[in-house]
Amino acid sequence: MRIVLFEPEIPPNTGNIARLCAATKTPLHLIEPLGFSVDDKHLKRAGLDYWPHVDVTVHPNFADFLDRIRPSRLVMASAKAQTPHHRFKFQADDAIILGPETRGLTPAFMKDHPQIRIPIWGEVRSLNLSTATGILLFEALRQTDGIVEDNPVS
Repeated sequence: MRIVLFEPEIPPNTGNIARLCAATKTPLHLIEPLGFSVDDKHLKRAGLDYWPHVDVTVHPNFADFLDRIRPSRLVMASAKAQTPHHRFKFQADDAIILGPETRGLTPAFMKDHPQIRIPIWGEVRSLNLSTATGILLFEALRQTDGIVEDNPVS
């Protein structure tokens, strides 16, 4: 499983997602341009002291990510997708792609790839990027038995 943030804009969201990836040993890929510097104090603060434990790669563009990583399947997350994430069959080597906070992924970008959404019943357009990433990642790991040990925090 991989988390891919396409052109993320808000440092605390990316920092929180980095912390999530450290906790689950999930590789994190950041696709430029980023809306911040990877040295940003807000990014570092949100990730706390977990940055040394994050397997993070920054790519200059999406083509570089595809060329270097060669993911077997791209799963596009969008509030406008039809398939609810809990009805989607994740595979252990999926790359879950999440778009920029202010605009999301475009239909043209998502074309030809599976698309999933998190159901929302209230009067909001979407969930916070780091919240959405946590929901999607843990469902994907649950389905694929990606969490191999129960290591409760004491």
